Amino acid sequence: MVIMVFGLPGSGKSYFASRLAQQLDAVYVNSDELRMKLFAKRTYTDSEKMLVYEAMIEAMTEALSRKMPILLDATFYKASLRDKFEHAANAFKVKIIYIEVTAPEKIIEERLKKPRKYSEASWEVYQQLKASFEPLVEEHLVLISSDNNITSMLHDAIHYINTRQ
Repeated sequence: MVIMVFGLPGSGKSYFASRLAQQLDAVYVNSDELRMKLFAKRTYTDSEKMLVYEAMIEAMTEALSRKMPILLDATFYKASLRDKFEHAANAFKVKIIYIEVTAPEKIIEERLKKPRKYSEASWEVYQQLKASFEPLVEEHLVLISSDNNITSMLHDAIHYINTRQ
């Protein structure tokens, strides 16, 4: 099983995704954490981003070869990026379950003012990614994050996942 949790910075996707991975006993791969492990000095160039996504594909392939569920957490802001994961998952005859996490911009702006363990995204980065974000057209679950609805988000996600397996 592959679950892809995606959305813009500050949406609450990593907070949600890490807890969902725990509930599912899934391998959890966070792009921001992986980037910090791969690069002492981060530049966020397109080539650096591609190396992070390629490392995520490797982690997914490793988990699938061991028949372990995996949850991937990143912006996945381009359709071409998502397609690379689809192609790799197809080799294992596995469909990706997509969950998009969004939040009202006022909440996102406040979240991005606070330091986070792995993410270095600012309001300006959010604005840039929002402008270039390519929506997923396939069926997927959209969750709206607030500052107090993690329990219902997890409940809805688990129900959605159970209906897709």
